[in-house]
Amino acid sequence: MGGHTLAAAVDASDFHPMTPSRPTRRAFTLIEIIVVIVVLAVLATLVAPNVFRHVGAARETTARTQMEMLGAALDAYRLDNGRYPSTEQGLAALWQTPSTDPRPMNWRGPYLRKSVPADPWGGAYVYRAPGEQSGSGYDLLSYGSDLKPGGEGEAADILGWK
Repeated sequence: MGGHTLAAAVDASDFHPMTPSRPTRRAFTLIEIIVVIVVLAVLATLVAPNVFRHVGAARETTARTQMEMLGAALDAYRLDNGRYPSTEQGLAALWQTPSTDPRPMNWRGPYLRKSVPADPWGGAYVYRAPGEQSGSGYDLLSYGSDLKPGGEGEAADILGWK
């Protein structure tokens, strides 16, 4: 009986104790990334004009809604005090008790949940009492996107009495 030992044949190329095995990953190629960017750019050029066209109308609607809210607060102020705030007291009289004459007789404010908002373009609402244009006792308006009187389109004044 000869001494035969069973030895497993191990190929040196199959076993590398110093090299960790890595799972194979599939990555995007440069062409695939460029195609996605081009598709997104085409979609943006088609969708963006439709979205931005409605931004101006939304701002005008927001301004009208805010002016209605301010009008309701002004009416509540008048019911409590017998008159609207003066031009000098302004819309701030809806949030804080006016310290200038004519002082309110029965201020029960604040008449707004938050301080007076800016218009949708970041400007202040224009308030005049007594009003020159409206029959309500005060004028309330926004100058629009150009923040100055007059204008057309999105720059047109938004009048609270129309």
